[in-house]
Amino acid sequence: MAETPGAWSDLRRLRSFVVLADERHFTRAAARLGIAQPALSQQIRALERQLGVPLVHRTSRGCTLTEVGARVADEAGRMLADVDAAAARIRDLVRGRGGRLRLAYTRSARGGRVDALVARFRAAHPDVEVVAETAWTAPNVAGLLAGRLDAAFVRPPVDEPALACRTVDTEELVLALPAGHPLAAGRRRIGRAEVVDLPAVMWPRENGPGMFDRTIAQVWPRGGFRLVRQEPDDEQLLRAVAQGDVVAAVPAGRARALRLPGVRLRRFTAPTPTVDVGLAWPAESTNPALHALLALLD
Repeated sequence: MAETPGAWSDLRRLRSFVVLADERHFTRAAARLGIAQPALSQQIRALERQLGVPLVHRTSRGCTLTEVGARVADEAGRMLADVDAAAARIRDLVRGRGGRLRLAYTRSARGGRVDALVARFRAAHPDVEVVAETAWTAPNVAGLLAGRLDAAFVRPPVDEPALACRTVDTEELVLALPAGHPLAAGRRRIGRAEVVDLPAVMWPRENGPGMFDRTIAQVWPRGGFRLVRQEPDDEQLLRAVAQGDVVAAVPAGRARALRLPGVRLRRFTAPTPTVDVGLAWPAESTNPALHALLALLD
């Protein structure tokens, strides 16, 4: 009478049988498995009892498979290949290889250390599927809180207890001026008092409240921020400057990468205003791919 197989809690018998079916010889199969021949014979007999049918015909020169044994060997071979593949995928996931990383960039911070970090991650973990998108800090934070994102680049500060955040880069804020503006002529640095009450363009505060407030506090520390126009992103903001009506405080990297004609960039006098780029993620996340990315920050 056959034993009740249930779930295959011990695959050693099947694995041993597949090797025996390939070798058709107990001694060679035992050597390949790294076990003694009597131990292999015991495993095969136990498997036959479990299934309730003979699997091999034993001869003085080796063995042959019964009809059922041949079919069992084929099925077991396929099953073990699937098991081995699944085990490899699990090991990869635990080590941060394989899996998925849902990542969002922030619109105002591409290039530099941000892109370098992601490039290093992709190179170190080519089996991880990186699903990337781009948005402002506020929707990126919302995506993290909703569980739709695993990590996101943001403009700190991010005041959300459920999220952790690490600074990735710090960049200088510069003043974008129309090419014909008096402050653009023969000047390398601009003082804070010189931008007071100048008509300015900015993106909506709700896109990234932390960066918005930090920009105003550093460039217009004593007031005099005169917002006359809003644009949805940095490119449109600089296009507004090029039209000759407004000025803007913008991250140097983004402004220099866009290089719009009709715009002149000038640095501020000390203290140099700066904004950070951070990587934020759910503090309780256990995603191995995320932790592999975080390891690169160290």
